[in-house]
Amino acid sequence: MAFRTQRKVRFQHCDPAGIVFYPRYFEMINSVVEDWFEEVVQHDFNQLHIETGTGVPTAAIDTQFHAPSRLGELLNFELMVQSVGRSSVTIQIVAYCDDQKRLTSDSTLVFVDLSSGKSMPWTEAIRKHITVDNL
Repeated sequence: MAFRTQRKVRFQHCDPAGIVFYPRYFEMINSVVEDWFEEVVQHDFNQLHIETGTGVPTAAIDTQFHAPSRLGELLNFELMVQSVGRSSVTIQIVAYCDDQKRLTSDSTLVFVDLSSGKSMPWTEAIRKHITVDNL
């Protein structure tokens, strides 16, 4: 089961042609991940970064852009967990406008100690929420 959320394409996302400038999609993708951590994983980014000194930087990302998105459109994002490792999670995010696929993004996030920058095993409190069965 996928985590679903929506984003409206705003003026700030668009280039002079009125379509989403591709780096802005990465900002939207990050906001979807942030919402997923808050709503599903039950660890918001304030708790991770500020309270526990941990983070989930993107270690790899592969994105295909299927069709342009335009100012004012509503994009539906779906996040699916593909696999969970000792300290990483591989996710896929797909964005649609109505039935038209706009992008597919596969990425790997790594759980790290922010002070050392080194990966660390998921805590049990986090791991139990990022398994495929818990979505």
